[in-house]
Amino acid sequence: MAELHNYTLNFGPQHPAAHGVLRLVLEIEGEVIRHADPHIGLLHRATEKLAETKPYNQSIGYMDRLDYVSMMCNEHGYVLALEKLLGITPPIRAQYIRVLFDEITRLLNHLLWLGAHALDIGAMAVFLYTFREREDLLDSYEAVSGARMHATYYRPGGVYRDLPNKMPQYEPSAWRSEKDTKEMNENRQGGLLDFLQAFCDRFPQRIDEYETLLTDNRIWKQRTVDVGIVTAERALQLGFTGPMLRGSGVAWDLRKKQPYEVYANLNFDIPIGKNGDCYDRYLVRVEEMRQSNRIIMQCIDWLRKNPGPVMLDDAKVAPPRRAAMKEDMEAMIHHFKLFTEGYTIPAGEAYAAVEHPKGEFGVYLVSDGANKPYRLKIRAPGFSHLAALNEMSRGHMIADVVSILSSQDIVFGEIDR
Repeated sequence: MAELHNYTLNFGPQHPAAHGVLRLVLEIEGEVIRHADPHIGLLHRATEKLAETKPYNQSIGYMDRLDYVSMMCNEHGYVLALEKLLGITPPIRAQYIRVLFDEITRLLNHLLWLGAHALDIGAMAVFLYTFREREDLLDSYEAVSGARMHATYYRPGGVYRDLPNKMPQYEPSAWRSEKDTKEMNENRQGGLLDFLQAFCDRFPQRIDEYETLLTDNRIWKQRTVDVGIVTAERALQLGFTGPMLRGSGVAWDLRKKQPYEVYANLNFDIPIGKNGDCYDRYLVRVEEMRQSNRIIMQCIDWLRKNPGPVMLDDAKVAPPRRAAMKEDMEAMIHHFKLFTEGYTIPAGEAYAAVEHPKGEFGVYLVSDGANKPYRLKIRAPGFSHLAALNEMSRGHMIADVVSILSSQDIVFGEIDR
């Protein structure tokens, strides 16, 4: 009898499918995985500890950098926790704007995931397709906040500013003729809502294009069907949330089960899978993009008809208008105090969770009455999913580890927080 040896293999962090700073130690017997041990901590950002040293309002920007593909959804969880402790509710228009951008963020996340997932498995073209759509959505981020990624747009009491009535225009250059520029600016002649309306009208057809390339593709199904199966019962035991849990057939979505902001007023469905494999998780996320498109269109319709304030008129949490600040001493003092000391929050604790594109993103905030948190604890959805990687991979081949890890939609900023 030949003597068999198990080998230990380092999968990443340099592997293109390791999705960031993951060192995955695989114990393999031939091509078959016997044990998978994820080593984290190579990207420790110390976000929770840093937040405890800064005034509350200065930590909103840190949230963007956790899961840096779902920027505004991270902000939302943190801002909701602050509002709970402060006992304030933002104006209804601000709530609709937040929901609008939560869903834009969900599309941004799922588009990047779909492109990267396809690339990991070997489908090249989809990545280029999904980034075409991401470009428009990142332009929407830029239009409201000035930043394409790290927006810091949500604030306790509302949002930074109302939606713009004019979209930025492309200009002719050495690389772009006037004719090309005119074509690129065609759907930028109105405001942000017009721009998003045009996007929503064409987006379902774009999703059809992705599905034409992948959904019934024989190779795609060979790489994803019956790979990384997690039953509904086991998914609940492992602490799965989001598409990972819904892919296993559990219809749990915080937007429906524990509605926040204005989700209770909107019509959308929760897609769920049957088998809990990589293929089901793919189908769930694709259908989620269609549902997000529905939500965005409902928000656009409401926002067109209902103008109003987007920030509380309370100088203790919202900065005064710049015009007032330049004329009124009281406004200037409020502005100065707000941006140097921030605001104090009554002693207490609060937990706020949002249905983040990757699952339940929760923020547990403890205040001792000072102007900075006594303790900030982040419940990142990806952490529980990564912890289950060993169980999901055992008995599969090395190539399947790529499909399984990629189907989890891991971003390390939130795991190594």
